[in-house]
Amino acid sequence: MKNMGYRGKKNLIYMQLRVMRVKRDVSQKELSARMQVMGFSMDQQTISNIENNKRIVTDYELAGFCRALHCTERELLADYYEKYKEE
Repeated sequence: MKNMGYRGKKNLIYMQLRVMRVKRDVSQKELSARMQVMGFSMDQQTISNIENNKRIVTDYELAGFCRALHCTERELLADYYEKYKEE
């Protein structure tokens, strides 16, 4: 199986996901519950693995996180856009 990642990272949102979650006073358990209500199979450990950059995030999960945390995709990808600015 091909090792998936980008510049050694499993996902690009791990830091901002935690920032947004804490900023909105949402626990990992509560975020996983919000995701489950929307049909995502995601428990607290999965959220932890994403925030610790140990698990990839699919495009539909990114959209779900945005809906659950009331933020935009651009906000969750802020670190990527800041670090890899267009020249």
